[in-house]
Amino acid sequence: MGSNGRDECPGDGIARRDFLNGVAIGAGSVLANGWLPAVAGVGAVAPQDEPGYYPPRLEGMRGSHPGSYEVAHALRDGREGATPVRSTGETYDLVIVGAGIGGLAAAHFYRRRKPGARILILDNHDDFGGHAKRNEFVIDGKLLLSNGGTWAIESPFPYSPVAHGLLSELGIDPPALERRDHHPEYYRGLGNAVFFDRETFGADRLVTGLPPTTNAGGDRGIHVAAWTAFAAQTPLTSQAQADLVRIETGSTDYFPGLTSDQKKERLSRMSYRAYLLDVVKAHPDVARFYHARTYDLFAVGIDGVTALDCWGIGCAGFAGLNLAPGGYKRMGFTALGAATPDLPPYTFHFPDGNATIARLLVRRLVPGALGGDSADDIVTARADYRRLDAPTSLVRIRLSSTVIGVEHVGSPAAARAVDVRYARGGALYSVRGRAVVMACWNMIIPYLIPDLPAEQREALHYGVKVPLVYTKVGIRNWRVFEHLGVRGIEAPGMFHSSIELDEPVDIGAYRASRSPAEPVILRLLRTPCKSGLSERDQHRAGRADLLQTPFATFEHNIREQLRRVLGPAGFEHTRDIAAITVNRWPHGYAYEYNPLWDPDSFFDGGVTPNQIARKPFGRITIANSDAAAAAYTDKAIDEAHRAINELPD
Repeated sequence: MGSNGRDECPGDGIARRDFLNGVAIGAGSVLANGWLPAVAGVGAVAPQDEPGYYPPRLEGMRGSHPGSYEVAHALRDGREGATPVRSTGETYDLVIVGAGIGGLAAAHFYRRRKPGARILILDNHDDFGGHAKRNEFVIDGKLLLSNGGTWAIESPFPYSPVAHGLLSELGIDPPALERRDHHPEYYRGLGNAVFFDRETFGADRLVTGLPPTTNAGGDRGIHVAAWTAFAAQTPLTSQAQADLVRIETGSTDYFPGLTSDQKKERLSRMSYRAYLLDVVKAHPDVARFYHARTYDLFAVGIDGVTALDCWGIGCAGFAGLNLAPGGYKRMGFTALGAATPDLPPYTFHFPDGNATIARLLVRRLVPGALGGDSADDIVTARADYRRLDAPTSLVRIRLSSTVIGVEHVGSPAAARAVDVRYARGGALYSVRGRAVVMACWNMIIPYLIPDLPAEQREALHYGVKVPLVYTKVGIRNWRVFEHLGVRGIEAPGMFHSSIELDEPVDIGAYRASRSPAEPVILRLLRTPCKSGLSERDQHRAGRADLLQTPFATFEHNIREQLRRVLGPAGFEHTRDIAAITVNRWPHGYAYEYNPLWDPDSFFDGGVTPNQIARKPFGRITIANSDAAAAAYTDKAIDEAHRAINELPD
């Protein structure tokens, strides 16, 4: 929840203490507009307590869904209201703001420290898990699962003993699961393709047989033949086709006479686009061809990512440089790990992504919420949301509850309790905790805790979270993919930059789609970045784009794109599409420092904003992946552990 950027602070005409105390902050004006129905009182039945409440089955706009962010935006904008705050009369040992993996892990670690502690977790979404959301579909009687956000148990860092230990406690052994339950052979023989759209490349053309990028090794003659055959089918000019083959198969040293580290230093100070155009001297259409290659990891195009990071993740054009393996100080966090050898094989993903980790944590925290006792049976277990906020539970999870203020009762140095105010169902409430962990997004925290030191407030605003969309389309069969011989299609110029069959996983009682005649889920990726800006400004522009785009626009573009890409092979969207879920994340993953745009000191051992931002404040500590400036599940777990250890006794 919340937003980024110091330029978005509330207006100067509102005193900060009045803004957050008194009568209700932004929520009032939102409530006055009737965006949510008012409730009768503190004891009213919340939606999550109603029979049949089950958000994983919801379709349409998910992720930051309508109702999850309006109050936070009103808080950001400083819109006053006149709704009184009602005390629930509850006091907890710990209140956690945010029910993502970081918040749930924080509750787990606190219970280990104080087994009988009473904990309340508040979250603004209608489901737990944060970015680790679960999408469920039932198509023609078959259950299909997919991730709504974070996808895999992977990291560019060696897992810490803390993160590895938590996975082990939950019964998750990624290497063993990968060996036993991952079944890529279901798509055996299917390759990849590229769709060239007429707006970007002059013609609509699907070209199959996309060869893999190979920077070193193998039979060069085979690589040249494969790339020459592929390039000849594209609508690119003859010069662009020749340059594409040269980049993918050549061995030119574009920096002769320099050492490996000197070459890495130079590559770290230019974008991959600049490398292709200014160093390799490629045709501009080649840069368009590669533009979206960095969307999946960085959520910006090749103009916003260093050439060094692109070498680290295996992009083409570096074979002749003979760069030594391993990282370099001026590499972004993601690529640093990708270029680091001998990392543990944490690459497994559950059918619903890391939502399974969140569900395993909830099963441990809230008795009866999820049945079973293993990482296998959790996959098909149905959560009972009525158990999440049961008064008899030591740990309670309260959904659709947007926190609007966190304040010590007394001075931060001497306080023995913290008041937490939140908006829920058209009313405002307060609870008290002996301590608070902020497991939400960094940029909202200064609005919630106005007494933070100025330096810490500024640091919390620094990172701009990565906007992205994971769209899931349930289709009745995947015969068209078998007919085309493809499992994934790049579309660098289109609304969604890629289309692929969801990765098949069998685990427990869950069975992925085996036959082309069976229903399957398509994964579509959209990263609404804006070329020509710094990375953080691209993220801001993308966030605005997502928040202004209604589901109807998404659906139109999804159907139109699938019609253009797959229609000539027999796909009919009105017949073949069974369901659409758009997982929209205007504030997606944590911002990772980028050598192109961030100060050199960040990569030379200097203090970084996330280190300042995560400092404890009285009885309040901070736990989230933003605190690590790294968008990985293991880092969210590590930061949760640190935040719990920083709490006063």
